[in-house]
Amino acid sequence: MEIRYLPTDQSYQRLTTGEIRTAFVLENLFVPDALSAVYCETDRAIVGGAIPGRVPLSLLASRKEMAAEFFTERREVGIVNLGGNGIVRAGGTGYLLQSFDMLYVGKGTETIEFQSVPDEQPAVFYFVSYPAHASYPTTLARCGETDRSSLGSPETCNERTINRYIHKGGVKSCQLVMGMTELKTGSVWNTMPPHTHQRRMEIYLYCGLGPDDLVVHLMGKPDETRDVILRNQEAVISPSWSIHCAAGTARYRFIWAMGGENQEFGDMDAVSMRELM
Repeated sequence: MEIRYLPTDQSYQRLTTGEIRTAFVLENLFVPDALSAVYCETDRAIVGGAIPGRVPLSLLASRKEMAAEFFTERREVGIVNLGGNGIVRAGGTGYLLQSFDMLYVGKGTETIEFQSVPDEQPAVFYFVSYPAHASYPTTLARCGETDRSSLGSPETCNERTINRYIHKGGVKSCQLVMGMTELKTGSVWNTMPPHTHQRRMEIYLYCGLGPDDLVVHLMGKPDETRDVILRNQEAVISPSWSIHCAAGTARYRFIWAMGGENQEFGDMDAVSMRELM
């Protein structure tokens, strides 16, 4: 498991493009027949991916970083399937995840295993985990049954649908909040105007992009912004002091996940467009 230590809100200003990517961007999360994970010291988040082939892949605790007997001994995890049909076995129970279905696995679940359905396109599992102090039931959330809301407009090129899966009014969790945003055709901007989350950090995973498409993701303090180029199935860490918004060369989706002080979806500090530099 890779360990990721983030720069401060001052030191990032002196980094090169490559150094910013090394610090904040999560590349190569999805490798066929393998499971990968990154441990982020900010809010103790763990982010990872798994593409099971013929052999299932188990989500195991890393003794060095977690000092736990099993992965969710003191954690909860949200899992979303980006690929073909797949099965997640949590505590011995199998859950079929179709494309963009999400599974919440609560604290105390001793075994988690990822499988692809034989003779179908491999499943592509993405997961985000945070520490948990309470146990909540493992719950499957179907993509078409989420709490949805529409934001933006065609005039501002940011018409989008917010799908909330794991949140205060939906699937119950200890601190994890997780969902997906889908842009409408003709829209390219997400989260504009931008905001920060002083009380929690957030992770974006961009997906649904073609091989020649990209997203220009803006980060940093409002008066000292930086940009990173992200491609399909790459993620970026957004610490509490950083804005997060982006524009793409085509419509796209992104999976967002947050953890921190509270689960209030609307707890954000808006940034005026005039403040950005």
